[in-house]
Amino acid sequence: GNASCPLPAAVDIQPACLGLYCGRTVLSVNGSLETYGDCGVCPRGQRTDDNKICRECVGSPDRYDWLYLGFMAMLPLVLHWFFIEWYSGKKSSSALLQHVTALFECSVAAIVTLLVSDPVGSLHIRSCKVKKLSDWYTMLYNPSPDYITTVHCTHEAVYPLYTIVFIYYAFCLVLMMLLRPLLVKKIACGLGKSDRFKSIYAALYFFPILTVLQAVGGGLLYYAFPYIILVLSLVTLAVYMSASEVESFKDLLVRKKRLVVLFSHWLLHAYGIISISKLDKLEQDLPLLALVPAPALFYLLTAKYTEPSRILSEGGNGH
Repeated sequence: GNASCPLPAAVDIQPACLGLYCGRTVLSVNGSLETYGDCGVCPRGQRTDDNKICRECVGSPDRYDWLYLGFMAMLPLVLHWFFIEWYSGKKSSSALLQHVTALFECSVAAIVTLLVSDPVGSLHIRSCKVKKLSDWYTMLYNPSPDYITTVHCTHEAVYPLYTIVFIYYAFCLVLMMLLRPLLVKKIACGLGKSDRFKSIYAALYFFPILTVLQAVGGGLLYYAFPYIILVLSLVTLAVYMSASEVESFKDLLVRKKRLVVLFSHWLLHAYGIISISKLDKLEQDLPLLALVPAPALFYLLTAKYTEPSRILSEGGNGH
């Protein structure tokens, strides 16, 4: 651009900047005049505005963004807990300590991730607004103006919601490798030699899977996660209750662990409902949270009528 021209003319003189996510970087600002570079990829931490100029991300994540980040942070923790339970079997004393350690690892990883994100040293993060699904997949929108050469404009338009999850998973993995093996070696005396580290091995499998899931499905998860939470928490609660043969309120109260599982499912339910409604209108959305215990109560009230053996015996008697 020519610095002596007024701003609109300076923009118009240059050839059109093609591609959904290509933009011009601001080279220098002189009073109200800005000079722009060539059309290309925006630097990290910037995204294009409506005039195809790269602008710094100065916003902060809104409530829904934080709920999304919370969901992505919960995934490894829930998986840790599941596999610790799965492999510790009946010996629950060692499991409890591992559960606490897993919670500690993920919490520390989350705090460290926020501290190293820009602005460094604070728990705030500077971010750009997510406007549409394609913002997550800028690599699919590189233009080829002459159909031969492609202009690469892949950058993180949803800065930092895409990459911050990878950073968090990396910290989770490192902390787990530092803390858990020592702990398991110390406490899990009752378990066999081979079973001790199985929950750690499981994590070595699920972290790469989560990473691929975020890389490929980050944008889809961003829009779908509240519904995923609701469906999964319903299904897993039903499966858990039928597997541990809970058929009445008394069965629930017999073992504390069942109550813990029930309440944690209720928390997830509430999280899903809050994420869907975004709590924009409190007086409308808070009553929805009263629905949280409904599926569990429905299950308990109807369990005795759907007992397979009972249905079979009644069918047998009828003939």
